[in-house]
Amino acid sequence: MHPITHLPVITVTVRKPGPTYALHAMALIDSTTSKILRRYTPDELKTQANLMRGYNLVALCAAGSGHAGGTLSIMDITAALYLDVADHDPKNPNWPERDRIFWSAGHKAPALYVGLAFAGFCNRDDVVTLRKLYSPFQGHPHWLKLPGVEASTGSLGQGLSVAVGSALACRLDGRRNKIFCIMGDGEQQEGSVWEAAMEAAHYKLDNLIAIIDVNRLQIDGAVSDVMNVAPLAEKYKAFGWLVIDIDGHNMEQVVNGLNQARNNEGSGKPTVLLAHTVKGKGVSFMENIAGWHGKAPNFDELVKSLNELGIEQAIPYAALLENAKRYQADVDKKLAAKMPQFGKNYWWNSGTTMTAAMKPTRMGFGESLSESGKDDRVVCLGLDISGSITISEFYAKHPERKNRWLSMGIAEQSATSAAAGLAREGKLPVFGTYATFAAARNLDQIRVSICYGNFNVMIAGAHGGVSVGPDGATHQALEDLFAMCGLPNMTVVVPCDSVEAKKATDYLLLKHVGPKYVRFAREATPIVSTLDTPFEFGKANVIRLRSESENFLNAFTTELADDYRNENEDLSIIACGPMVPEAMRAAWILKQEFGYETRVINMHTLKPLDRRTVLRAALDTRVVITAEEHQIGALSGMVASIISSAPALFDVPVITGAIGVKDRFGDSGAPWELIKEFEVSAEHIAQQAASLVLLKKKKEAELSELSLSGVAR
Repeated sequence: MHPITHLPVITVTVRKPGPTYALHAMALIDSTTSKILRRYTPDELKTQANLMRGYNLVALCAAGSGHAGGTLSIMDITAALYLDVADHDPKNPNWPERDRIFWSAGHKAPALYVGLAFAGFCNRDDVVTLRKLYSPFQGHPHWLKLPGVEASTGSLGQGLSVAVGSALACRLDGRRNKIFCIMGDGEQQEGSVWEAAMEAAHYKLDNLIAIIDVNRLQIDGAVSDVMNVAPLAEKYKAFGWLVIDIDGHNMEQVVNGLNQARNNEGSGKPTVLLAHTVKGKGVSFMENIAGWHGKAPNFDELVKSLNELGIEQAIPYAALLENAKRYQADVDKKLAAKMPQFGKNYWWNSGTTMTAAMKPTRMGFGESLSESGKDDRVVCLGLDISGSITISEFYAKHPERKNRWLSMGIAEQSATSAAAGLAREGKLPVFGTYATFAAARNLDQIRVSICYGNFNVMIAGAHGGVSVGPDGATHQALEDLFAMCGLPNMTVVVPCDSVEAKKATDYLLLKHVGPKYVRFAREATPIVSTLDTPFEFGKANVIRLRSESENFLNAFTTELADDYRNENEDLSIIACGPMVPEAMRAAWILKQEFGYETRVINMHTLKPLDRRTVLRAALDTRVVITAEEHQIGALSGMVASIISSAPALFDVPVITGAIGVKDRFGDSGAPWELIKEFEVSAEHIAQQAASLVLLKKKKEAELSELSLSGVAR
């Protein structure tokens, strides 16, 4: 029960004709004294919402990435909730009687952060560290890092279910607090939303208030075009909800609607507010533009935006941006301090020699679909981030293929099984999204609908690894290879660069029959192969450093492992994906610093793994290190299993090591910062390799000494 029941009731009359609802007696409160900290009039809330938009844009500009469109559309709701409607205590974020606000639309995290800041949970000036390494203001909310955040979110469609659980728990504990859940209209494409909607009505959760930001746009375009969710009002009513339609930018309607929802207690119905908004609200060149969904303003755009909002003089944006730079300088120092140090700087393109061209591996995937799509059997399924993962290249220059482009919206599970149905009818379906959504959210559908039936479906796991960057842990796939390699009938390929990604996609799509998963990174990574570089499915390549060169690629030779002859190297590094270039750079460091020769093995096919090449490396070099941008174990576990179970190695001392993510979730930060932070850079490979080779030499010396002493006796 709320501790205060005797305070006077305040009423607000909206300007438009309609009913008047009682305001509850609390909002921002000191939970120890029961004193209300501040109440706001609708006009004051409008002013605060405008300022919040400004701080939001400054933070996005400082981050250089993020979601401008949706944060601007939801800001009036945010101001009303955090400053006037929701009961909470910024000095006691875990006050048991507080209202809960869950942000299922986790990509709108900057709006959440400024809402918390303006309410007093944190310093509003600190929000400018948004998406930076070590900052609590993650790309998507993390409740363990920032007080006031109720749940870690980011994978769309889950927040309403969390809110249902919270509402049920509060009811069981006899509390009368309210549970709010903020969603987007595109998010309604996720099937789990409707499972939660059904549960809320079934359990008569009249303490639950869902808010849908109906801004009509998602990444791939208009919601009605991508996957129409209308009519939302009728659907929620059919599920047994009370539906309230409001103009999400009319503060009187916003406050009135939220308080009407609060007063729904006793009805036995959950409430949903359909807040009709404008994506990019307040900034002319952002409004109603889908391209601003996941885009941040540059400095000039920031200044123009603040001018349009009429708050350029009210926000110290220059000083805030300088604060962000100082924070970043501290991050750089911390990273430098934890990096292994060598005789010189070997980082990518830091000198005049060994320079590398950079290109995202995902580009090779798109280039392949553009060519291979001429096969009439190929059908591509879009899952709302089509341009980002380049699957839309299938039809970008070939409009005649649009009938074979199926936009499935934000609905990974259904799309997965639909792909199985297409394959059953002889089509060659391809679907893809971020690897964490392509291989985790829909894992049961992949297992049963695709793999169990051995259907010819291609799955693209894009943005794999920590190098996804500032989006943070919810969008960084670090476990997908465990799942995919563990599925019977599944083939798994992890190309090392964009050139190999095209070759792999060409082969898997048109020549390989059965379930297949191809994984690639988001960030531009070094090109370390050419059109002439061999690529044979299921067969690894051996890469050897020959001499320093002006061009990094030209310093190495590459050949099929089956054709390679032992050169008595000191160690082997087995790598996959973008870790192959890192392994090559580690070979350069080891040669220059220690004189060690390294056999780099590009294990592009993880399943089936090239067992023979692993055994040869173990026998020939006696030191084998794996390198993967993934939780340690996907590649290293299979390699270690081969080495430990091979009779030919039972009496051979083989020293093994593993580079990868060490049983932790990802973090927000710049892609290459995270490569350093998670200790998967060439420097970390070289450091471990040097210590293991030294250990090998020590053991060999000890054995030699024992042998000589035996002869002497």
